[in-house]
Amino acid sequence: MRYAANARMYSVSSQVATAWKELFSWLARQSGVDLDTIDHSFPLPLADLWSRQDLGCAFICGFPFMLAANRLKPVAAPIPTNSPLPGRPFYATRLLVRSDSEFRAIEDTFGGKLGYTVEDSHSGYNALRHHLLPYYRQRKGQLYRESVGPLTTPRRILDAIVAGDIDVGPLDSYALDLMIRHEPELTSQVRIIATTEPSPIPFLAAAPSCPDEVIGRLQATLTTLGTSSECARVRDLLSLDCFAPVETRDYDLMLRWDAEARSAGYARPC
Repeated sequence: MRYAANARMYSVSSQVATAWKELFSWLARQSGVDLDTIDHSFPLPLADLWSRQDLGCAFICGFPFMLAANRLKPVAAPIPTNSPLPGRPFYATRLLVRSDSEFRAIEDTFGGKLGYTVEDSHSGYNALRHHLLPYYRQRKGQLYRESVGPLTTPRRILDAIVAGDIDVGPLDSYALDLMIRHEPELTSQVRIIATTEPSPIPFLAAAPSCPDEVIGRLQATLTTLGTSSECARVRDLLSLDCFAPVETRDYDLMLRWDAEARSAGYARPC
């Protein structure tokens, strides 16, 4: 059987998308699993990708994974070269503003326009909301005059900031690292104004019906990526050290943050 592979969540440019395809080709050769790297670009819903019965290896955010009634099977989690917890499969949310703006602290953006990606995103919604929650409690009310979204993708967040459609927006730190590496002209137009607490990173997962034997072969192969000389160039292009096992209990944090915000009456970052 052929299994679908996809890295849309971290295919932030054509060069990066090509590098992911090279990684999946290597993974197929070394594991013996027949992987077909498919396109599933915006505006196609990620939920449609995650619901494929032939899904063998695709990135999923931990928040929708934890919310799902029928969860995908975890395969492996990436460890970015610039992980906020070095050597661990973690990331954070960078809150960005235009580089030429007068904002110097997140409080300076209050009263302006806040962007977000989608409601079931951790980095672009749940972590953003968690970071803003103490300010919401302190001020006992709405922080921004407008919440703009769903903007869905990292590029659309950046484009909205640069265009002045929003004053501040959230970006997955690993996606931002890749964009800084491969899209310097765009990322030079924004700067980081705040960073959230680290969280467990989106990971590769397979359909619930995918045989455990297939998943085991993919996992065993991905654990060798960090030391494979054949993959040195791809690791460099992807700012990626290696892959690690997925510790699903770490992702409980996302449900706790969601519950905490909702119990405070802060269901939507605003």
